[in-house]
Amino acid sequence: MAEVRGTNTWQEELASLVEDAEILYTGETTGVSSLPPFNAAKSTAAVVESDHEMEPPESLKEQLTGFLRSWSEMLLELGRGCKDILQQTVVTEDSFIVQKLGGPVAKVSGRLRFLNEFLPEDRDPIHAWPVIFFVFILALSALNLNGHGGLAPPVKKMLVHPPSASRIKLPDGRHLAYREIGVPADEARFSLIAPHSFLSSRLAGIPGVKTSLLEEFGVRLVTYDLPGFGESDPHPSRNLNSSAFDMLHLADAVGVNDKFWVLGYSSGSMHAWAGLRYVPHKIAGAAMVAPIINPYEPSMTKEEIRSIWGGWLPRRKLMYYLARRLPKLLSFFYRWSFLSGKHGRIDKWMSLSLGRRDEILTEGATFEDFWHRDVEESIRQGNSKPFIEEAVLQVSNWGFSLADLQLQRKCYRRGIFPWLRSLYSQAECELAGFLGPIHIWQGMDDVAVPPAMMDHISRVLPGAIMHKLPNEGHFSYFFFCDECHRQIFSTLFGSPQGPLDQAMDKDEIPSEGYMEEQSIATDSTKNDTSP
Repeated sequence: MAEVRGTNTWQEELASLVEDAEILYTGETTGVSSLPPFNAAKSTAAVVESDHEMEPPESLKEQLTGFLRSWSEMLLELGRGCKDILQQTVVTEDSFIVQKLGGPVAKVSGRLRFLNEFLPEDRDPIHAWPVIFFVFILALSALNLNGHGGLAPPVKKMLVHPPSASRIKLPDGRHLAYREIGVPADEARFSLIAPHSFLSSRLAGIPGVKTSLLEEFGVRLVTYDLPGFGESDPHPSRNLNSSAFDMLHLADAVGVNDKFWVLGYSSGSMHAWAGLRYVPHKIAGAAMVAPIINPYEPSMTKEEIRSIWGGWLPRRKLMYYLARRLPKLLSFFYRWSFLSGKHGRIDKWMSLSLGRRDEILTEGATFEDFWHRDVEESIRQGNSKPFIEEAVLQVSNWGFSLADLQLQRKCYRRGIFPWLRSLYSQAECELAGFLGPIHIWQGMDDVAVPPAMMDHISRVLPGAIMHKLPNEGHFSYFFFCDECHRQIFSTLFGSPQGPLDQAMDKDEIPSEGYMEEQSIATDSTKNDTSP
């Protein structure tokens, strides 16, 4: 009946799928006698069993690998398509981007063409440099992630503290925040005003100095926030001249009737130098600890330049370069570091390499608590502009040279009449420069402010009294060292005499003449190797 219908049964269809295409199943005996009759159920089971043996199920790993391979091929094709689109639309000679940026890019690439000499001859720079840049970014990311291994402590977030400073109003309407410790104004034998360094505040002063030591020497210590730092109002166009007069107005406002001493540490010494230059009549003397000079000072010798710049980290050199050439870019680095809202290491933020003693000090809990609180106060206003201004001041023209502070006699003979008068009478002369003593303490293991800076100061200011500190770094002598603080005060003020007795005659207060005599006496100890 099947032959009458002319259609195959289901057994025939199945047999035609599993057997050789040239052998058709008809239900009749073929010429090949060795083949048994076809059993449909048995053949189906054999086919299923054979499929399981030849094609085992894929594992999850193989499925993921295939999925990723497919996606990679799709992304590669997408990238090629985007490249073709850019080449046909953006990179053509008549496109707007090429017309505007083609000239500057060609100029920059021409200056950097010498770098192609470091590539193999068979490498196209257009393809090689993007790969090198991408690998550099990956390596830098890996170093940042694994720099401290698994032992990195959790990052602390910065806190916002309630205002705590006393403030005065300056003649231009700005407010200046300050802090004073030690003896009261009417009992002070010596007043000491200290501008702070970069990324610091009025809370720093002399880190860790004891109130009992200040009282023992009769010292009143006044510290203040630079414009835009802490609780002080920003200055619209500040410079070192305005900084010196801020110091002068502060002294008058807090009741410093006589001359005061100025203390400058690290970059804070820049403002102390300005005080000696612009308001010398109000300053009795200066104490400088690791003082800086302009790293681009034109009067430096080649050996001094080599010694100063050679010990700095590349990042620190980059910061100086940006402050001098591209100061607006500093905002990016500042917001990525100390304006990020999270605490970090001082050597990373300040681009410093520390000596052994500095490392031991900065890793202690006492220094860390002080550093965190000082930074929190410094960035209170959350504005990068004051920090950029401070960095630019360091590398710009100060408006004076340190050689101008050297005590010297100047005679005015300009013009024909003064010259004629000098022929038969003594020319009009007067002393110029800073009349008081200048003491400088410098750690010989300091890498942040290299000893070569002290050598330059000693060369242009031969009257300054140098105190070389063997084995001391940038922080180790000035921070949390009771004996060091006592040595500084003893050098500046002599034997401790305590606060003034309010009933004592004011004539007994150390006079300007006494201070000048002390300066002459200390000249004999110049270049002393001990504090």
